[in-house]
Amino acid sequence: MNNLSLWILKCRWKKKLHLKRKKCLMRLKEPDSFEEADLDESWRSAMEAELEMIEKNNTWKLVDRPFDKPVIGVKWVYKVKLNLDGTVQKNKARLVAKGYSQKPEIDYNETFAPVARLDTIRTLIALAAQKEWSLFQLDVKSAFLNGILNEEVYVEQPQGYVQESKDTKVYRLNKALYGLKQAPRAWYDEIDAYFNTAGFKKSLSEATLYIKTSDTSGIIIVSLYVDDIIYTGSCPKMLEEFKQDIMQHYEMTGLGLLHHFLGMGVEQTDKHIFIHQKKYAMKILEKFGMRDCKSVAIPLVVNEKLCREDGSEAADESEFRQIVGSLLYLTATRPDVMFASSLLARFMHNPSKKHMGTAKRVLRYIQGTLDFGIEFAKGKTSTLIGYCDSDWAGSEDDMRSTSGYAFTLGSGMFSWASIKQNTVALSTAEAEYVSAAEATSQAKWLRFVLEDFGEEQVEGTQILCDNTSAIAMARNPVHHQKTRHISRKFHFIREAIQAKEIELVYCKTEDQIADILTKALPKDRFVRLRSLLGVKSAKGLEGSVEI
Repeated sequence: MNNLSLWILKCRWKKKLHLKRKKCLMRLKEPDSFEEADLDESWRSAMEAELEMIEKNNTWKLVDRPFDKPVIGVKWVYKVKLNLDGTVQKNKARLVAKGYSQKPEIDYNETFAPVARLDTIRTLIALAAQKEWSLFQLDVKSAFLNGILNEEVYVEQPQGYVQESKDTKVYRLNKALYGLKQAPRAWYDEIDAYFNTAGFKKSLSEATLYIKTSDTSGIIIVSLYVDDIIYTGSCPKMLEEFKQDIMQHYEMTGLGLLHHFLGMGVEQTDKHIFIHQKKYAMKILEKFGMRDCKSVAIPLVVNEKLCREDGSEAADESEFRQIVGSLLYLTATRPDVMFASSLLARFMHNPSKKHMGTAKRVLRYIQGTLDFGIEFAKGKTSTLIGYCDSDWAGSEDDMRSTSGYAFTLGSGMFSWASIKQNTVALSTAEAEYVSAAEATSQAKWLRFVLEDFGEEQVEGTQILCDNTSAIAMARNPVHHQKTRHISRKFHFIREAIQAKEIELVYCKTEDQIADILTKALPKDRFVRLRSLLGVKSAKGLEGSVEI
């Protein structure tokens, strides 16, 4: 075969590849209007499936248009659902009420509905790993359509599906539609009533956490995030009975083992549970034009301080906020970028080119650690241990300190924070004392949650601190001259220690894991502490997993 023939084949191959990509992009494109969606068979099927679900749930009833009540409009919203690997899962059409036109105390009353905290989800995952339980997932189909309304609400007939000779009529809602301000509250009240009837006990510390115990069988724990349900427990029989019972009450999809939740990938093996956000990280890099950038080993330059007025030009505020917001969500499984994201969040208003450069450096760090996540090894002890640290006067603008804490059940960290303190600390001991108080507050809440899980912490929770003066101040009211100005709310740590709920323990600075949450660190120390956090590459795991 001569060079010309090879060149022709190469051109044909490139053309085929281009057409294939173009076809794929067309499939991924979401319609901007009903008229556009109506031209595609798959989107028409999606709209019909949505209406079938609405009718099946007895969500509405066609009635004459009222003269004394407002009628709310509705619109179609389209979304292409993707798998973790980026392939199309399904086309989803949702009929949404124009809730922005609703008026309080006329169309709705209460609207608040709780959702599970990410801390709670990670605590559940850490406990499941420790107990060597499997995590399962259920997805409620059109969850909000199950919420019963207490108010009298009317909506227009949906575009494209107005009934012939009845075009002046409207629907009166028996149950909620997506978009209504009270829809989340109505769904929560409905599912909460189900769990109470089914014999579950709601946690006093987390309103979306339900526990059911049996003296003979064991325990089942359920966590609810709107229409996603995660459950685990010690008894396979109880798990199966729960699944069958709830699927009889609501239209659901059994997704089997937990694999994908709130943008997090969850890999369960015999040795560990590994959580990551690789797909989301790649999406961030693609969004901000950094997909092919060169990677760096650490997110922040050591000893480089950021301040509001640094003399550089103003940056695009909208883009900067989008980058920081994306990074903050990435910290759901990446505590190694927690401090960098929190630091950048201080400059959301009028960011400079230097701030933007720092943000893009963090993206370059993400580029080199795309497959990193947290490993929870199975079979470890269930003792809660915490670490707390501070960076005294770390903020150049107001000289306030940064607190950091992290908690583990013996494997990867499952709860962490990096917080700028509200007051100026006059010494390192005071900064460490305030940090220890904030860690104590989190430790008490985690103890409550673990007690709900049936894992009561009998001994006081150890919180490791690397400042002896702060430990002395917490144990006894010493150094009065130096501590009399400290806000009284921080002194509750003394009550926690006296009640033997908390034990403040000294650790060497080089072993202080929370140090990574308070300041920029040199490469060797950063990599070591990152590993101690439990943040690892999927390739480095025992029996490495594909993500």
